[in-house]
Amino acid sequence: MFEKMESTAMRLREILNELSRPETAEDPQRLQSLMKEQADLTPVVETYESWKRCCRDEEDALEMMEGESDADMKELLREEYKTAREKKTTLEEQLKIMLLPRDINDERNVLVEIRAGAGGDEAALFASELYRLYVKYAESRGWQCDMISVSENGLGGFKECTFSINGRGVYARLKFESGTHRVQRVPETESGGRIHTSTATVAIMPEAMEADVTIDPKDCRIDVFRSSGAGGQHINKTSSAVRITHIPTGIVVSCQNERSQFQNKDKAFEILRTKLYELQQEKLDTERADLRRSQVGTGDRSEKIRTYNFPQGRVTDHRIKLTSHNLTGVLNGELDEFIDALTAADQMARLTKAENEEASL
Repeated sequence: MFEKMESTAMRLREILNELSRPETAEDPQRLQSLMKEQADLTPVVETYESWKRCCRDEEDALEMMEGESDADMKELLREEYKTAREKKTTLEEQLKIMLLPRDINDERNVLVEIRAGAGGDEAALFASELYRLYVKYAESRGWQCDMISVSENGLGGFKECTFSINGRGVYARLKFESGTHRVQRVPETESGGRIHTSTATVAIMPEAMEADVTIDPKDCRIDVFRSSGAGGQHINKTSSAVRITHIPTGIVVSCQNERSQFQNKDKAFEILRTKLYELQQEKLDTERADLRRSQVGTGDRSEKIRTYNFPQGRVTDHRIKLTSHNLTGVLNGELDEFIDALTAADQMARLTKAENEEASL
């Protein structure tokens, strides 16, 4: 591990030297790439330098303690030695996590699909609340959300909706949100005051680049139709909405929120590319899928991952057995408690797996 850290520190020095050269500033693409790499490596190297200082402090305290005759001073040095040793151990664990391979999709934007499940109109209302939850969370992090398509039920609920979230590290933060979300509450339409259970499914997909997936137009059937829902003068008057069917896989995507048919077509192809990329990742990355299945879930929509219980004001994530009594805050986008815990569980699972593999060699 420490050989890797030395090479990482050396790489950071190389980057800083290259950034100081005038010719680097003349190449914007190279400059941006180096600055991103610098931002990624700096926290790792800073942690490594802190670890080395703790090692020196531990050695110095031990050496001085062995040659010290005064009992009070020796006890003070013993405490310094213990503190340095404990901090060194903590930093070692942090470094191990930092050195874990990163998900290649972590920095990507995402496409989010939310669909009402069991529960009729109540499920649709819950789906619209989940949409609002993720929009609020995105706003808190300075990300941008764009609605792509939505099908409403007439009561303000969403039968289904598709939207994008753009920003740095979006997929890294939201990738564990995929699955079935369950709500338990008394619907406004329920006169008997009985608690109903409804569900909605969430899918978080990393945005695919054109280089990731090649789509043959011959494999696609393109249909146009009139947009539905509230909108400007073009809504309901022109056939601007686009539906694309990918014949080999049977995947169907649509977009109706852009102003023109051409814009909707481009956006629909972006969605199709992202879905095909997700399908490709599921087939190729079986190791990641196995790990999620055992620790934080498969990301499959059929898996119940979280329950929002209104009578008790609590939210429970079933994968990591975490319960929060801040239901109102969570519905307003305060998701970091769950996301941080899920990320930590994933990191510890991967770290344990790596250590077991290393021990078996």
